[in-house]
Amino acid sequence: MSGLIKALAEQRSCSLIGMEKNTGKTVTLNYLLDHLPSERRVAVTSIGLDGESQDQVTQTRKPEIELREGMLFATSEKHYRMRKMVAEIIDVSQERTALGRLVTAEVKQKGKVILSGPGSSQSVRRWMDETEGRADLIIVDGALSRKSVASPTVSESMILSTGAAYSANMEKLVRDTAYIVELIQLPKETEGGEEKIYLTGAVTNRVLESILGDKTAAGKEVVIQDFTRVFAEQLLWHRFCKVHRVSVQQKSRLLAITVNPTAPNGMVLDSDKLCKEMFEATGVATYDLVKKLKVDR
Repeated sequence: MSGLIKALAEQRSCSLIGMEKNTGKTVTLNYLLDHLPSERRVAVTSIGLDGESQDQVTQTRKPEIELREGMLFATSEKHYRMRKMVAEIIDVSQERTALGRLVTAEVKQKGKVILSGPGSSQSVRRWMDETEGRADLIIVDGALSRKSVASPTVSESMILSTGAAYSANMEKLVRDTAYIVELIQLPKETEGGEEKIYLTGAVTNRVLESILGDKTAAGKEVVIQDFTRVFAEQLLWHRFCKVHRVSVQQKSRLLAITVNPTAPNGMVLDSDKLCKEMFEATGVATYDLVKKLKVDR
């Protein structure tokens, strides 16, 4: 499993993105925090809410977040007061969240904390800029519904968590995850002065259909800012890519895929098969961190 930690240790920042709730993002975060070298100074926050002992929707147990001495974290005033650790406050932001101001602190004695950090990718970026000089690696816990936090303008790398909570149909789970990976791995814009189409906003079905219907656009390279701008359906996207080369101005780096074969309703997929099929469909190293299983060749 050292390959994942080695790849992460080479980064300055990393976002954790889940295909759905309960796909194992917190398990992934805890694994990373537990296995990163102690000399690596780590800072962590969440764009949502992470670390509760029970899911408020499904009422199922969730893994809590445990931080060790020397780590930095950012959370709301409310959840800072609820921490189960000894910590020293470094900064209290004047920017407010729904749960109070954002508190950045250093762990003095290991313990547990609920992370409820900045509420937007812009706020996350500001916090990262302020924290960069204090940490070697910044980890941001995000969500696919807020995938802008995975933009290369925010973090330089990402880890994608997926699993049975998204779909208990393995074929659909693998296919939909592979589509997200395909978007993450879009190539950089080609160099040269040939005529291109630049899209600055969201890439929706309507946008793609408009370009497909324009005969003067046939065969031109379509350039978008990064993969987080794509909101098109798979079938239309693949039809579009048969006609146009799509590239990005800023490319994301996907370090790994982690899978959770267990759904909140108790449905369990075959982990070995899931990891194997996920790797075959994406070419990305795939891990079940609970089972200590890795597939990358």
